[in-house]
Amino acid sequence: MALAILSGPGLPRLASGAATFTLCLLAVGLRVIDWRTKRRKASDVMQITRLVEQDAAPCFATDLDGAVLYRNAAARDRFGEGAVPSLAAALGDHFVSPGALLYRLQSRARAAGASREDVVTRRGHTRLSVHRLDETHFLWRLEEMLERSAPGRGAETLSLPMLVANKAGVVLFMNEAMRRLLGSRVRQLDRIFASPDIRSGEEVVIATPEGPVRALAAEVEGAGDRREIYLLPIGQQSSGPTPRSDFENLPVALLRLDGSALVRSANHAARELLRWPGNDKLRLPDLLEGLGRSLSDWTRDVLAERVPGGTEVLRLRNSEADRFVQVTLRRVVEGDRAEVLAVLHDATEFKSLEAQFTQSQKMQAIGQLAGGIAHDFNNLLTAISGHCDLLLLRHRPEELEYADLVQISQNTNRAAALVGKLLAFSRKQTLQLEPTDLQEVLSDLTHLLNRLVGEKVRLELRHASDVGFIRSDRQQLEQAIVNLVVNARDAMPTGGTIRIRTERRVLDAEVQRDGAVMPAGTYAVITVSDSGTGIAKDMIGRIFDPFFTTKRPGEGTGLGLSMTYGFVKQTGGYIFVDSELGQGTEFQLYFLEQEPDPEATAIPVLPPLRSRSREFVSPLPAMRPEDGVVLLVEDEPPVRAVASRALRLKGFTVLEAENAEAALKLLEDRSVQVDIFVTDVVMPGMDGPSWVMKALEQRPRARVVFMSGYAEDSFAHRREQINGSVFLPKPFSLADLTSTVQQQLLH
Repeated sequence: MALAILSGPGLPRLASGAATFTLCLLAVGLRVIDWRTKRRKASDVMQITRLVEQDAAPCFATDLDGAVLYRNAAARDRFGEGAVPSLAAALGDHFVSPGALLYRLQSRARAAGASREDVVTRRGHTRLSVHRLDETHFLWRLEEMLERSAPGRGAETLSLPMLVANKAGVVLFMNEAMRRLLGSRVRQLDRIFASPDIRSGEEVVIATPEGPVRALAAEVEGAGDRREIYLLPIGQQSSGPTPRSDFENLPVALLRLDGSALVRSANHAARELLRWPGNDKLRLPDLLEGLGRSLSDWTRDVLAERVPGGTEVLRLRNSEADRFVQVTLRRVVEGDRAEVLAVLHDATEFKSLEAQFTQSQKMQAIGQLAGGIAHDFNNLLTAISGHCDLLLLRHRPEELEYADLVQISQNTNRAAALVGKLLAFSRKQTLQLEPTDLQEVLSDLTHLLNRLVGEKVRLELRHASDVGFIRSDRQQLEQAIVNLVVNARDAMPTGGTIRIRTERRVLDAEVQRDGAVMPAGTYAVITVSDSGTGIAKDMIGRIFDPFFTTKRPGEGTGLGLSMTYGFVKQTGGYIFVDSELGQGTEFQLYFLEQEPDPEATAIPVLPPLRSRSREFVSPLPAMRPEDGVVLLVEDEPPVRAVASRALRLKGFTVLEAENAEAALKLLEDRSVQVDIFVTDVVMPGMDGPSWVMKALEQRPRARVVFMSGYAEDSFAHRREQINGSVFLPKPFSLADLTSTVQQQLLH
């Protein structure tokens, strides 16, 4: 029965009521505890406030938001009896930025329990300290320490201008004499002094309503990181030191500058170098340019000793021609005045040499790039050209495909010509150097040149009778002259005159021009001049760069002059250009005279069969297979495949090797008979001349044909050690290849 009573419907209500009563008791208990805690804290605060009530320094009690809860008697006397909404408002007239200062100190006090900071004010030195009473209450104490001077003898009574500033350049106080000098109260140092970098014992310039005033500065470091600056104005009679005779007559160009880069004085050498009469007040930026940052900032940094000085090369302003000056700055103190001394040197020649060296480095880099590209491209063109030749053999002219193949062949030739121009610029083209008569070359070119210049342009040729022979590649020389004439024609759209003349010029001593040094000797000079538009000075240094052109798109590739430059340099000559806008341009080509030696034995060099004939018919007698065994060594599979097929079609027995090592391994079999080696020059591993010289030790009767996309002279010194070898430049036609092999076997 007891269990039934306990388990009846009233039991849940009883349990719920007990829980509610317990929670109420707990809430009441917490409130009592909180009330006692607050009362105890309030009692503690009251005890602390009673302790500071009679403190001589103003004290405040604030909450977390800065609201003033209590002020002691000193605070009420100092700041008045009226209500104060916040401590920041009470101290608004005392500190420059009280809100930031109070927040900074209160944050430190919350973390460490207390904090303090010494601050310089217009009344003197103030120490503001704060103690954390609890998590939400703080006690502040303001301890003021007035100026050291007694009333009547303080800064206000000084006749010398004086001010107090902090490290950030904010003016905290200035006396009556300073206010009279400036005409008003100024808040920042940079609005008072021409340069904020003030040094004791040195002269400063003060901005006043009546104009700049010079004064001697004395700075005293005060308490709390403040700066006390006293000024002694200098009379007008000492407006500046008169330049001494040694300064004026020194053979070195010198300038005296102030912190704003104003030229205070310049000696005779400086005025001559700068071409400045010196009768105007100018700043250094008015005379020179090109530093990349403000010259005034550089001068100011040197005067303030932030940088030691340094040397820069600057361009002279308002100069028709580019003239450069090397400027070295140093900080000096003469008497009581600190200034910047600028030492100047003419650096025009130095900058010219630097520009020439940079141009030379750039041209060399472009040449190396062009040569590398040309080598790889020549291999591709050889494969394309060879397979096109093979296809032409299987088609008759009346077939539709024949015309398409001819188009491929012609465009391959154009690509080969473009690569040839790149090789000419990089001085890696294959030249057939021989004694050349300039008069004969120009005579043969006259008809072609007259057709090229058109009806509006007149061509004049004048040849000196005493000009001797030069050693040159006639075909490339003709192409160079044609390039110059075509450029001259394009520079005269409304017509004009192109003059080509030759002369004999004797140099008794070496001549330096445009970065080149021509040794003494007798030269044959070709001059091509026009009366066209001329070339701008800023473009003359770029006209020989590949693909640089001033013509409209489609009117030129920009390779004509670069090819001419490369050809002249590769033959040991020199090329110079003179031009003036609106007056015309003149190119001069210098070649050393070299009379032909009648006793000299002609070097057996294969003349490239570059007719590009697609008939693939050799004029030489057909050879039986047993009479011609060719060892073909080529690392490019497409080139090796097309060359092998072409030689087999002509009846040769062809042995193939992909590199030099494979070729030597094949030759280890003494039963293998080889009549001629046809090999690439540049291959991975052992190169062509190296493996051929080794193979000839065992097979001295074998003939040799070298193939390469590089120029012959790139390995000529090694080929000379292999008697009877010939050179076949890539890209070549199949007729070129088979005729070359047949010629070698018949010799």
